[in-house]
Amino acid sequence: MTEPVIEAKGVVKRFGKVGALCGLDLVARGGEVTAVLGPNGAGKTTFVRTIATLIRPDSGSVRVAGIDAAGHPDQVRRMIGLAGQYAAVEPTMTGRENVAMVARLYGHPARQADANTAAVLAQLGLEDVADRRVKTYSGGLRRRLDLGASLVGAPRLLLLDEPTSGLDPRSRNQLWEAIRSLVAQGTDVLLTTQYLDEADQLAHHVAIIDHGRVIADGAPSELKALAGRDVVEVRAHRAGDLPVLAQALAPLGSGEPRVDAITNRVTVPVAGGRTSIAAAVQALGGLDVEVDDIALRRPTLDEVFLTLTGAPAEPGEVDQDGTSARSAAA
Repeated sequence: MTEPVIEAKGVVKRFGKVGALCGLDLVARGGEVTAVLGPNGAGKTTFVRTIATLIRPDSGSVRVAGIDAAGHPDQVRRMIGLAGQYAAVEPTMTGRENVAMVARLYGHPARQADANTAAVLAQLGLEDVADRRVKTYSGGLRRRLDLGASLVGAPRLLLLDEPTSGLDPRSRNQLWEAIRSLVAQGTDVLLTTQYLDEADQLAHHVAIIDHGRVIADGAPSELKALAGRDVVEVRAHRAGDLPVLAQALAPLGSGEPRVDAITNRVTVPVAGGRTSIAAAVQALGGLDVEVDDIALRRPTLDEVFLTLTGAPAEPGEVDQDGTSARSAAA
């Protein structure tokens, strides 16, 4: 088994009377993407800032590749890159100038900084826009450039705090591919995310935190098994039929139906496995309702999240100290 790249034990951090981290324990192993999920205010950004040595825990310990983050912050900073919730790039400079500036802040000589900048821009597919001013970039390009700036110091560990927040689906997919490429080349990644599908797509290991503690962790498939139930999912042709479908499906379920008016879907957890799909078809047969799709599937991470925390993941966490994480510090 690989050694932990992050090992947090009993981490406590308070801001005044607010407990941000309340005895958090977490292990992230090398060679993996570890995703940290949690409701708003659960402590995700506070935890990232603790790993990045931007804040000190009140008690407990955080070790990065075996080095105590509080005791030896300079050593830890040399091993990490950090990309925060908002792209921290200078719009009046070109993409190349932004990345080269960060390389120089890491202490690289000019020639090495230029070489590393060129390598990072090529790695992230930014060569064609490298000499344009960043103010002309789309949001997706800015996030990729911010990721490049966090990589130019060749970090062993990359910390990504909600890296795709606010991006359109195409830009999200492009950034996912960039992250997968980095992991394939040996970079360890810890990310926080508001998107459950993002954790499902990228993470080898997922930790769900609530009220400053880890309440469940494991591979995505292991967490899905915690829900312990399959799900019948029905997609209505018309949104106005959703309440009727929910009422018809309710007797089949081992929990309350969930209605999603955005996707026109009703989902209900069931205990009967394959027999449940037949029962659902029978229950809907007498209704004057047009159904586009009906399926039996395993729970999603979103449903596991709801089961464990009682609340959906929500965007836009504001950290308890009123600040947000920023890109890598030299």
